[in-house]
Amino acid sequence: MDTIISKSPEETFLAGKTFAARLRSGDVVALCGDLGAGKTQFTKGLVSAFGGDPSEVSSPTFTLVNEYRDGTLPVFHFDLYRLEDNRELPQMGWFDYLEEEGVSVVEWADKFEEALPKGTIFVRFDIRDGDERLLRIEL
Repeated sequence: MDTIISKSPEETFLAGKTFAARLRSGDVVALCGDLGAGKTQFTKGLVSAFGGDPSEVSSPTFTLVNEYRDGTLPVFHFDLYRLEDNRELPQMGWFDYLEEEGVSVVEWADKFEEALPKGTIFVRFDIRDGDERLLRIEL
């Protein structure tokens, strides 16, 4: 397990950007943490590392999934916060996305861990004092 201490949103962005170097097509990254913990900021860095525009990244709370295809590797950004039951996953195209070439990043993934494929990489965000965050990466 890797541990990163981020002291600002900018450092969380850079952590995502650095982390992206480990990823390959087909990888699923599960982001777990409370509201405001930095999951979307981390995703912005990750999208940026693949050549996408981080200013276009927003939490897909209402759309459930955002696609970022402008970079060298597509990123599919899910937000499972509003889902009540894992039976809703097929309706959002969950299994189709997992078959596509690209990286899937899943906010609130801990709600439906049983639906995550084997080999999912977990990034757990803990809020500390102020803007400080503890990120634990479980490969």
